[in-house]
Amino acid sequence: MSEAPPRWWRPHAHADRRPFLKARARMAEAVRAFFAAERFIEVDAAALQASPGADAHIAPFQTAFEAPHGAKEPLYLHSSPEFAMKKLLAAGEEKIFSFGHVFRNAERGRLHHPEFSLIEWYRAKAPYQRLIEDCAGLLAALARAAGADAFVHGAASADPFAELELLSVAEAFDRYAGVDLLATLGDRDALARAAARIGVRVVADDGWSDLFSKILSVKVEPRLGHERATILMDYPASEAALAQLQNDRRLAERFELYACGVELANGFGELTDAVEQRRRLVAEMEERARLYGDAWPIDEDFLDALAHMPPASGVALGFDRLVMLATGAQRIEQVIWTPLDVGSAAR
Repeated sequence: MSEAPPRWWRPHAHADRRPFLKARARMAEAVRAFFAAERFIEVDAAALQASPGADAHIAPFQTAFEAPHGAKEPLYLHSSPEFAMKKLLAAGEEKIFSFGHVFRNAERGRLHHPEFSLIEWYRAKAPYQRLIEDCAGLLAALARAAGADAFVHGAASADPFAELELLSVAEAFDRYAGVDLLATLGDRDALARAAARIGVRVVADDGWSDLFSKILSVKVEPRLGHERATILMDYPASEAALAQLQNDRRLAERFELYACGVELANGFGELTDAVEQRRRLVAEMEERARLYGDAWPIDEDFLDALAHMPPASGVALGFDRLVMLATGAQRIEQVIWTPLDVGSAAR
């Protein structure tokens, strides 16, 4: 059995991490300089929320507010500041960003930490393509701040200054998995046969979305963002619970950013129809109950705010992962100032 790495706070272990952390500090300054140049306002969303988010597969940290008279009200540490920031858009803010900590339970590994730093920003009255331009600019700015000529992860590398590759999900499935994704939309058995044909494990209770995620993670994602960063776009509508639909109603205004096979960001043309949003949130929680046996409440204040929210686009980017790629760090703990010593078996 290999010897466990020394505690991060021991002087020699911290010294090994210090170059990564110094680069992180410079990159953090560059984040705020980038958004200041774009005339954004930095907002500080509360970490405690009535609902942790809208993704059935994200496990939250749960707590409770104890009122003076003894009653308890459940609260959650946010997995993203999204709901709070959309309320600010409804209140009249137009260009806002948040740079802070978010929390996701049951996640630990080389790229996952239960508390991590997220950059999230919104542009009111702007198409989601504008945020793709932001992503390109931010990658270049942060690479310069780190003194990095290339992003590196394992054997993969990507030029942070190169023009982004734009690739639809359907094109990526065809190119890297040999699957005609659009031909299988809504047809679980057809996608199951395609998955089995390419060696992706299928189990009886896999739904269409489960199979989509398996093929994406096993066959497609590792191939994305090599030599230059990739924007994976035009997601199936079923895989974008918070996004507007395109003119082709099978597809949503959703994109993800990849470099070196690592997912960095997730963006949307935001849904502003409260009735449709409620339907999707209910469906997500029903799916979570089916898969995990629990669910969380819907944020009614968020749904009320959607009636007043202007058309907008938003994106969230994992800062720690970007620091890893810019510095060559192999584990996320190396780029976090005070990582948690939990879940060590998963590392």
